[in-house]
Amino acid sequence: MKPVIGVTTSRRSGWRIFPLVAFNIWLAGGKAVRWDTRRPPRLEAVDGVVIGGGDDISPDLYGGTLGISARLDPERDALECELARQALARNLPVLGICRGAQMISVALGGTLDQSAWQTFGMEHKIRTVLPRRAIRIEPDTRLARIAGPEEMTVNALHTQAVRDPGKGVRVAARDMAGMIQAIERLDDPFALGVQWHPEHLFYSRRQRAIFRALVAAAAARRGNLRQVDAALASGRRGLV
Repeated sequence: MKPVIGVTTSRRSGWRIFPLVAFNIWLAGGKAVRWDTRRPPRLEAVDGVVIGGGDDISPDLYGGTLGISARLDPERDALECELARQALARNLPVLGICRGAQMISVALGGTLDQSAWQTFGMEHKIRTVLPRRAIRIEPDTRLARIAGPEEMTVNALHTQAVRDPGKGVRVAARDMAGMIQAIERLDDPFALGVQWHPEHLFYSRRQRAIFRALVAAAAARRGNLRQVDAALASGRRGLV
């Protein structure tokens, strides 16, 4: 049977985002189910989790102070933060997309930069679903093995970014200004967070590889990092 992946979405924009994420999961060999604050998660019914994009995360979750204008969804914040912790505690693999990458970090004790473009320079700001932001993937990371170590061009729709990745998490990619663009968990279970939106870039084999890694990990249930690494070493050109 296909691994089942629970996907969190915004109540406002989930109707248009979920089909894209579900399509990518289907291409990777999985089946997606949609969750939001009106569709409570059932972790016992899934093999993996995607925490999707959307509104900014409240600094209340990581001890910060709201100092800029932001659109917040406290109900979703609470749901997804606890969901990330519970999924990892149950050994379920997690993929975080944009806000979801930030939530993985926060759930594991990390912090966010609330105004990333002011910190790194407004001249670097690119806000588009088109792949126009160049990033460098850190060597010897799982992301490098999944999608290849070469420079990658991605899209960008965010205003916040990860500052401190959190316990047991390392930086997997940065953009040319130094802003963190991907993070990954060092130990089981598999957890990868990407600041961009790979669901919009399904025509790229490197972006599809991210979803294939999640589904490979979900199929394993236990020791899922070994399953992903085995897929990478199997001669299938890994997941790229």
